Amino acid sequence: MAIAACLVLSASCGPSKIDESRQATGVKVGEVTDTSAIVWMRVTREEMRRADGVVRRGRASTAEPLPEHLKPEDLEGSAAGAPGQVRVRYGTSKDLAGEDLAGEDLAAGGETEWADVSAEDDFTHHFKLTGLQPATVYHYSAETAGPGGSPLHAPLRGSFETAPKSDKYSDVTFTVITGQMYSDADHQEGFKIYDSMLGFAPKFIIPTGDTVYYDSDDPHVTSIDLARYHWHRMYSYPKLVRFHLNVPGYWEKDDHDVWSNDSWPTMKPSMKDGENWMGSFTFEQGLKVYAEQAPMSSTPYRTFRWGKGLQVWLTEGRDFRSPNTMPDGPEKSIWGAEQKKWLTESLLSSDADWKVLISPTPIVGPDRSNKKDNHANSNFTYEGDEIRSFFQKNLPDNFFLACGDRHWQYHSVHPGTGVEEFSCGPASDQHAGGSPGLDPDYHKFHRVQGGFLSVHARREEGKSLISFRFHGVDGKVVYSYDRSRPVTE
Repeated sequence: MAIAACLVLSASCGPSKIDESRQATGVKVGEVTDTSAIVWMRVTREEMRRADGVVRRGRASTAEPLPEHLKPEDLEGSAAGAPGQVRVRYGTSKDLAGEDLAGEDLAAGGETEWADVSAEDDFTHHFKLTGLQPATVYHYSAETAGPGGSPLHAPLRGSFETAPKSDKYSDVTFTVITGQMYSDADHQEGFKIYDSMLGFAPKFIIPTGDTVYYDSDDPHVTSIDLARYHWHRMYSYPKLVRFHLNVPGYWEKDDHDVWSNDSWPTMKPSMKDGENWMGSFTFEQGLKVYAEQAPMSSTPYRTFRWGKGLQVWLTEGRDFRSPNTMPDGPEKSIWGAEQKKWLTESLLSSDADWKVLISPTPIVGPDRSNKKDNHANSNFTYEGDEIRSFFQKNLPDNFFLACGDRHWQYHSVHPGTGVEEFSCGPASDQHAGGSPGLDPDYHKFHRVQGGFLSVHARREEGKSLISFRFHGVDGKVVYSYDRSRPVTE
């Protein structure tokens, strides 16, 4: 993928009439297809995240609640929003600096209308770009201005590549991450994995959830403003800003970045010292904040093609979940009947060389015996057995699972069905831990350290190949697994 992003940090990068940048939380491109993409933007009060604020970094369970006199904007890493306007100019040329796009650009790109942003949606806006050309690198200029269009601010510039058509083949590499806890960041500018992943030029990234930790990262969230602050301080890290200007994503959510640990929609608030641990912050507000902060479609479960070679499924594990406390049986579900019907039908109808399902939580495991939250746990045995049996019967040789949530890396093969799963591991070594240990009945690979998973699908000499590689935080490959099959067309 061509990488031609410029992180604009001062007026010197643009015309003299333009003020400094007002996008401290960067730009995120998501949900890329062969003809469309979503561009997420946000106007901030300042050019950069706050470096001189009150530091709240650590485990929430050992910290005092945030004093009433402190507001999120008073804290280190905050990036307060501001009213204003946003637009995106995009095309196939790297040069988007002029007042008007060239005719060559207009044929494959264009510009959006200016849109107002306000406090109601945290000063964010999502642009849906349509009519794009397949398998094409687009360069964009994300532009902001004050209320009414003045003053203009310096833009952020980046690029993304659209998917090829479903009947056309193209090699593809993508990465998978989880467990991005602020208190466990391993670099003053964010997480080392982001620079490491850029070295592999991924076409896209899939954050599988636990992108932020509302209930366990200090300050723990007791209001919607504090929830938004968790996103601001995470995505204003310079390493994350630079990465997402270059690489689009498909975001999934899990428990910690929607509400609280092991949560479900009807869960009652957890109590600590006789008080509601999450304060006034509700599961429904968590859904609203997620919709504000991640560039994704309104349907939380979805599938997308990357040409003939690869199709990816993203499942939703929180919105339709039965209570974890419900007795196990055919009525108990993590995915819900509608999502399961969609998933099974779309998996069977796909003609992609390789099919990869990315789940926020494990389906194979094994997991710790005291966990009760996922398909690898005894608490959801009925549905876990049901879906693993479906995979075994209908998807025997070109289907794989990848998951987040667990704080260790593993490649597992389910003893009863042969279904294979790759757990990407946490975003830093500091966040690794909790594994029940190596299980020779399951594990082909097991490692309790941080890093990421990369997946590479390609064709060579009449064969279609897929590789799953585990990386350390420095990008070094620590384990690789390859599979091939004949090209049938």
